[in-house]
Amino acid sequence: MTDGRRSLAILATIGVLLVVLVAVGLALLDWRPVGLADAAHVAAFEVSLCVAGVLWLVAVSLVRRRRLPHGTLWLVLGIAVAMRLLTLLAPPILSSDVYRYVWDGRVQLAGVNPYRYVPAAEELAFLRDDAVYPHINRAEYAHTVYPPAAQTIFAAAAAATPGVFGMKLVMAGFDALAIGALIILLRTAGRDPAELLIYAWLPLPIWEFAGNAHIDAVVAGSLGLALLLAVRSRWAWTGVVLALATLSKFLPAVTLPAFWRPWNWRLPLAFALTAVALYIPHVSIGDQVLGFLPGYFTEEGIANGHGVFLLELLGRIGSLPVWTRYAYLALVLGLLGALGMRFAFSTELPSAPDLRVTQQARQAVILASVLLVALSPHYPWYLAWLAPLACLAPMPSVLWLLAAAPLLAHGSFEYLAVPGVVYGPAIALGAYELYRTRGARLAMPSPIVRSV
Repeated sequence: MTDGRRSLAILATIGVLLVVLVAVGLALLDWRPVGLADAAHVAAFEVSLCVAGVLWLVAVSLVRRRRLPHGTLWLVLGIAVAMRLLTLLAPPILSSDVYRYVWDGRVQLAGVNPYRYVPAAEELAFLRDDAVYPHINRAEYAHTVYPPAAQTIFAAAAAATPGVFGMKLVMAGFDALAIGALIILLRTAGRDPAELLIYAWLPLPIWEFAGNAHIDAVVAGSLGLALLLAVRSRWAWTGVVLALATLSKFLPAVTLPAFWRPWNWRLPLAFALTAVALYIPHVSIGDQVLGFLPGYFTEEGIANGHGVFLLELLGRIGSLPVWTRYAYLALVLGLLGALGMRFAFSTELPSAPDLRVTQQARQAVILASVLLVALSPHYPWYLAWLAPLACLAPMPSVLWLLAAAPLLAHGSFEYLAVPGVVYGPAIALGAYELYRTRGARLAMPSPIVRSV
């Protein structure tokens, strides 16, 4: 057996094992939400996620280092579809967020601004049912937190495919959009399209997009499409798609410097016009259009710093004064600002499509991962939109983040333990990558400078 055939056989075995692990995970949770499963089943499910993450990392290493036979992409796609069908057909197991999505869509179809009332308000009593309303989290006190682009998608889903399964289909569609865009982008970058498995076999989108229908699937699909449009210099459409991504989750705004350059006026203009168009239907509500966002920052400990991994870690070492969280915020914003300025103003976009894909994806994933590690979200799906960027720019620190992220959904240990496993190694790997990159640059001969 040739090396290529042997590698393909190993890859196929890993793929089958990943499908089996998804089925085992569903069986361990009895196809019911985690809250209804006993602790022993949840612990066993966590083990299955860890095994799946290790297998995925092995598969990534294999596809990155070995030359695989032509047609391996079909194996990658077949395994990806099988895993997604299993979670698509199951009820939402790891999160109840999809019920809020369905509710927000239903409220809009009734002609009501989704930011106006909490679900428990008497004004919305006529919309309640036994299938959706009882499962809405924070129904008694929280207005919706989701931005206007997300609301538009919720309303469209409610009109076309009402119900939870319909919303799952919509998010699976955006997941498929990411996969389709990545196949084209990998070929454009001159890489083996089988490297799609970096995204397609990753447990995170399988459970969180097809399974739990999180809005982050829209971000993943939109970023894939934005990269595809950018490599073809379709700047106005790139701006439109980036606005859709940003106003679905807000956080993807951090990637804008990877796409924009000072000479490019079409992208920011299209971005701004799209954002205005999306907000106009909701502005009658005033500043309430932000919904539960300020309250969410407080509830998750972001506002006071207690929910931020690095600040909490420093706080365990020694008592931190109140001003520390403001200094931390200023440091993070300063770092992101410096990176964004450097990418936008100091790096030219290559004219060659293969180099442009790689550069923009790498810059976007650096900006996004710095932001997410700094905020240290408590939920795995917040990291899932990194996956299409990591497929095109597979940095070890980001691959670790994506492999370990599912553990965040089941942080049954003291707060620092689980986030420490996820974010700690990622920070260490990122520092090592920075050291190696700097060392490589220092080792390069200085350019010859000629006076003119």
